[in-house]
Amino acid sequence: MAPAKLKILLAAPRGFCAGVDRAILVVEKALAKFGAPVYVRHEIVHNTHVVETLRAQGAVFVDELDEVPQGRPVVFSAHGVPKSVPENAEARGLLYVDATCPLVSKVHVEAERHHRQGLQIILIGHANHPEVVGTMGQLPDGAMILVQSAADAETVQPTDPDNIAYVTQTTLSVDDTAEIVGVLRRRFPKIAAPRKEDICYATTNRQAAVKAIAARCDAMLVVGSPSSSNSSRLVEVAQRSGCTKAALIEDAAMIDWGMILPGSTLGVTAGASAPEMLVQEVIAALRARFDVTVEETTVTAETVKFSLPRVLSA
Repeated sequence: MAPAKLKILLAAPRGFCAGVDRAILVVEKALAKFGAPVYVRHEIVHNTHVVETLRAQGAVFVDELDEVPQGRPVVFSAHGVPKSVPENAEARGLLYVDATCPLVSKVHVEAERHHRQGLQIILIGHANHPEVVGTMGQLPDGAMILVQSAADAETVQPTDPDNIAYVTQTTLSVDDTAEIVGVLRRRFPKIAAPRKEDICYATTNRQAAVKAIAARCDAMLVVGSPSSSNSSRLVEVAQRSGCTKAALIEDAAMIDWGMILPGSTLGVTAGASAPEMLVQEVIAALRARFDVTVEETTVTAETVKFSLPRVLSA
């Protein structure tokens, strides 16, 4: 008996962004230059498979700098770190390599600029996410207020409502953020905005690609780790855009076969920290059960590349 048909709508862009590519390469180059072990403060990017691959090559992942032995290099993750972290590394004489995504660094620079201008800053983001911790850690306590939702935006009370600005986490839902910004602008008409959108191009593009296919899909699989903010947002975007059966999976082993019906159309995408290899393994697992046709829908081409830190390119 012939296998049932399954149509896959493959979203593009998907998977690795330039910041993730750069962060992984930073660890690999550091291992090549300094030898193992190279220490990494926190997960270099939020993907279990990436972390395990680098661990096998000699990377050691730690929570804090006091776990890094004297004389060994340490890499800071793509999400960015509070200013106190490089200061502590310098105080200990540690060689550190900063793999912070340049688009996160842009938000840090914006926040500092607003602070110098005497503005209190509202940061739109998710509490305890490493990027938010790093961004809030660029400025003294009290200089930044975290707003997580439109409800928060309705009640937040800045010290001086006429002297505020906002910045955002780079991996948020574009639509949720627009709603929050709308509330802030209504309540605080003088609020200063970023010169350029803070939500990064990769997050925006991956959400747009999901929106482009969601209404045509009976179900959707988003490849990514649960700790990945941008991957979780893709599930939410799919559900809001017409595909209520959307699920986040780390790899092919996590596929819930009960949600994929014979003769249906399945959307497949991946968060910005998920390797393309995992997407192809998911498609291979689907081919093993169904007569699969794949249609790729591309909303834009990405050409962004970031250079490596000088300490590695020297």
